[in-house]
Formats: sequence, C-alpha cells, structure tokens
Amino acid sequence: MTLAIETIELTHRYKKLIALDRLNLQVPQGCIYGFIGPNGAGKTTTLRLLAGLQTPTSGEIRLMGERLTTRLAQRFVGYMPDFFGVYDDLRVWEYLDFFARCYGLRGARLRQVVDELLELVDLSDKRDAFVQTLSRGMQQRLCLAHALVHDPPILLLDEPASGLDPRARVELRELLRTLRDMGKTIMLSSHILSELAEVCDAIGIIDHGRILISGSLAEVQQQLATGSRVRMRIARESDVVLALTLLQHQPLVQAVSTVPSDPRSLTVDFIQPVDEEQCATLLSELVKAGVAVSEFSARSENLEEFFLRLTMANTG
Repeated sequence: MTLAIETIELTHRYKKLIALDRLNLQVPQGCIYGFIGPNGAGKTTTLRLLAGLQTPTSGEIRLMGERLTTRLAQRFVGYMPDFFGVYDDLRVWEYLDFFARCYGLRGARLRQVVDELLELVDLSDKRDAFVQTLSRGMQQRLCLAHALVHDPPILLLDEPASGLDPRARVELRELLRTLRDMGKTIMLSSHILSELAEVCDAIGIIDHGRILISGSLAEVQQQLATGSRVRMRIARESDVVLALTLLQHQPLVQAVSTVPSDPRSLTVDFIQPVDEEQCATLLSELVKAGVAVSEFSARSENLEEFFLRLTMANTG
C-alpha cells in the first residue's frame, strides 16, 4: 500500500499543553480520509503540521514517501483552512490568477489553469463577479480552487462543509469525489459525521491529541461494533408473549423491549454483532413457532453513534 500521508510518533506542544501525543497516522494514496474529533482534539493542529505551517515538537511526517520539508509541503499540499480569507475587491478570475502567479505560472499556462479550475468548481459563469458577491458555498469552492492552483497530489481541508446549506454540501461532496477520481488524496476534518460516512473511503477518530481508531469505513465499523439491533412488528397481539419468550431464550439476545406506544413493536438488542444469516435464522424460528411477523429490520450503530461512544469512553 502506497501512503500519501504518514506520521510517526508525531507530537506537538503549546507550552504545557500537549496538542498531539505520538500520533501515528497512515493515509493511502487516492482516498478521501475523514478526520473526526471533538473541538480541541488536535484536528487543526495535525492539518497545519502536515501543511508545513507549524513545526512539530517531535516525530516525523512523510508525504508521498518523502520526509516533510517546507518546500516539499509547498509542492505536495493544497491546504484550505476552516476560516479562509478572500480578497473582496478582486474578481473571481483575478483571485485565482493572483495565487497561480505566486506559484510561478505565467502566460498561456496561467490562463489555462485558471479556466480549468473555474470549470472544475463550476464557477465559469462567475469568473467576472466580485468575490464578495458570491454565496458562501461558491466562496468555499473558489478557495478549494485556490488550493489546487499548483496541482498538488494531497489536499488538506479543515471543516470544508462548515456553514454550507444542504445543496452546497451535496455539491461539495460531488466535487470531492471528482478530485479523488483525478487521483488526489483528500484529508478533511468535519463534525458532520453523516456527511463523512457518505463521501469518505476511510476515517480516523482523534481525541485529546491521540488517534483512537483509523482505517477503512468497513474496518472501523467492524472494530467498533459491540452489538446490533433488530426491530420487528408482530401482526397479531396474541403472538407478542410467545415472541418475547422465544427471543429471551436466544443465547445472543441481550434484551428485548416493547415500544410503549405500540405493544406489538419489539426491539431486540444483541450482545455481539449478528450477520444477515443469523437474522434470517431468528426470523425463521419465530415464523416456525407460529408468530406472524409483519415487519423485521436489522441495524448497526451509525458513524455518529460510534464516535459518541468511543470519545465518551476515552473521556472516562
């Protein structure tokens, strides 16, 4: 596996405060990596270190297999902070033109890059508009284009969906997928966990400067899963007692409860994850015993539930 980002025992202190504590992180090339953590967990510090904007107290950072230097970061990394600045008195194309010139682009190549980036972020029709007239979602896309002017292989995005309306978040997700398909490695932090689950290939959860878990979504779910839940509805009220009795004698069942507003609806919690085959067997046993089951659905914890449980356990 080729790594785009690797940190080795990465530590950073602000006087007596340990912002990062021996962080070991691996992000494969060509993936969208979601970096999750509560406020003050160390997300922004990590991204700033990876961007070469801060120097770690100790430890090592490797980008595309090479040890991080300021010059390497300028070449390999496009960084978009959570609070970005835009020059209000510039037109959209002038804004990108300015930063492209900072990276040494000139002439026909400069004009080509500006045009291609405007098309990529769907702002071609706004090229002559002043930056301050753009919506927040458009400004967010413009700042992402700014991070791409030197065509870096790695993008570091700090809370890119912050303050965006639902439509703008959908547009941002589609843009991130497009960039991944172009071969970019994207590391982004966010508190909108449902958004990360939809767009990310892998995630890492950080708290108090330490990485708690990291890997693909499937790997993280497998490591964090402590149980599963089945919800069912019994067609006949006379079958509820029989269903409760049968379920309570199942070895994997931890608890069975009824919904107060609907006595025929049952919730079954298991002591460990159950797969589709085990769910099918349970349903078959109920039906064979004469229980008429009208609804049956299985679910596992979602990403937000994983995050809350893991960070609360770390706090305790």
